Amino acid sequence: MLPPRAEQSVSARIESRRPVDLEREAIATYLAGGEEVSAELWERAQIEWEHANDLERAARCVFWLVLDLFNRGEWARGGGWLSRGLHLLESTPNCPAAGLLSALVSRQSLKHGDVDAAANAARHSVDIARAYGDPDLAVFSRLVFAQVQARRGQFTEAAALFDEIMVAVTVDQVSPIAVGVVYCAVIDGCHALFDLGRAREWTAALSRWSASQPTVVAFQGKCLVLRAEIMRFSGAWPEALIEAQRAADWSGDHKSSFKYPAGAAFYELAEIHRLRGDWAAAEAAYRQASDHGQMPEPGLTLAQFAQGKTDIAAASIRRLLSERQSTVMRASIFHAAVEILIATGDVPSARAAADELARLTEHYYAQPARALAAHALGAVCLAEGDARAAVRSLRESWTLWQELEAPYEAARVRVVLGQACWKLGDDAAAELELDAARRVFERLSAMPDVARVDALRQRSRGDRGHVLTARELEVIGLIAKGKTNRAIAQRLAISERTVDRHVSNILLKLELPSRSAATAYAYEHGLI
Repeated sequence: MLPPRAEQSVSARIESRRPVDLEREAIATYLAGGEEVSAELWERAQIEWEHANDLERAARCVFWLVLDLFNRGEWARGGGWLSRGLHLLESTPNCPAAGLLSALVSRQSLKHGDVDAAANAARHSVDIARAYGDPDLAVFSRLVFAQVQARRGQFTEAAALFDEIMVAVTVDQVSPIAVGVVYCAVIDGCHALFDLGRAREWTAALSRWSASQPTVVAFQGKCLVLRAEIMRFSGAWPEALIEAQRAADWSGDHKSSFKYPAGAAFYELAEIHRLRGDWAAAEAAYRQASDHGQMPEPGLTLAQFAQGKTDIAAASIRRLLSERQSTVMRASIFHAAVEILIATGDVPSARAAADELARLTEHYYAQPARALAAHALGAVCLAEGDARAAVRSLRESWTLWQELEAPYEAARVRVVLGQACWKLGDDAAAELELDAARRVFERLSAMPDVARVDALRQRSRGDRGHVLTARELEVIGLIAKGKTNRAIAQRLAISERTVDRHVSNILLKLELPSRSAATAYAYEHGLI
């Protein structure tokens, strides 16, 4: 970042600079982390080029300014400058600068949900790019066209364009700002396509580029966040924790400029703490993520659930299901909802969430989308009592996660597979699945999952089913079906007081805190 004295004197220095010098200083300042100062420089350079009657150079300054404002989420201010730039080029609507501005019009239209307008603007930008040999225009026009394709559900075409764009920024003479922006945008696009394998590959490329540009501050924060996320996904949790902490520290050091990475950095830090069972650190990081504008869900809800706060987690997940989110966020919420709702005994709602997840992801070609949906479906089938169907879906999910080299996700699927094998009476296969899952959890230091596997073994049907009397098995089965004590008494032709005693005995023998926990236990252990 610029030292305070330099920032204070920049306005005075701007007044006496030529527009070409202002442009160069704006680029250097932006790359060095002086975001606000670079915006002022671009504004002044635009004015000077306009005074010199070089409207295309003026419009290019507007492009870089608006691109920065959009990336910072300042859509109103950016939209105003975009309109100014378009007015500058009313007499030359097909020049390269017009193509760049048209790319921004496409992005603005996508933000507002007008996909048709975005597509028209993207095509106009691409057409201009084909007529000129401008490297920056070529990559930005293809980028917005790929984003339109992704929004329209043309996922294969969008992914191919992303690859083409990334190759272009590595071999063509693209400006440094364009390289960093395009790298980050393509990786975000891969995440939106659930294509974590492709995101992993391009994140590694971004890291190499960032390492080769030690003086470029602008993209380091996001690079660190992306690296941490990919490391977590790949099972390198100690390294992911270090990178996430570096990203959070970086955000603190650059809090006056690049604000985006801060919330994402703290959320990633919270996720790693959650998976390792460090609840206090996780809660603190989720809080910091929220303070920086990052939604702390579904991680915070999953942390509450893992700590046994099932009712709180269930209320939270139902609220989230009623709200609107991005597709990727929505998918993760549906997946979390299945696990939490099954645990509360609300299997019909869990089935609805799993079905919604399947519909949401059915058009995505990438493996993670199919793996999430198959895992959720398998868990619901098991809760509904169809263990054979559960095994089919869970095997599919496990295979996909294995191919993606995602050890934690694969191990979680194996836990449910073990439960399904128990339900089918194949105790040997169940033990193999649980052993394999536990070894992965131990290696990752995923202590809540280690504890869960141990608890499942202690409370397996073979160990616990015979603890309950025949009448208590009848009662817990009816509890799991949502029957009240009065309804159970009528069904079994016994008094409500006797039912109360049976319920108390069930909770005591199984060491369960509530009827909802008994319901979850009954579904989990095939007692219905």
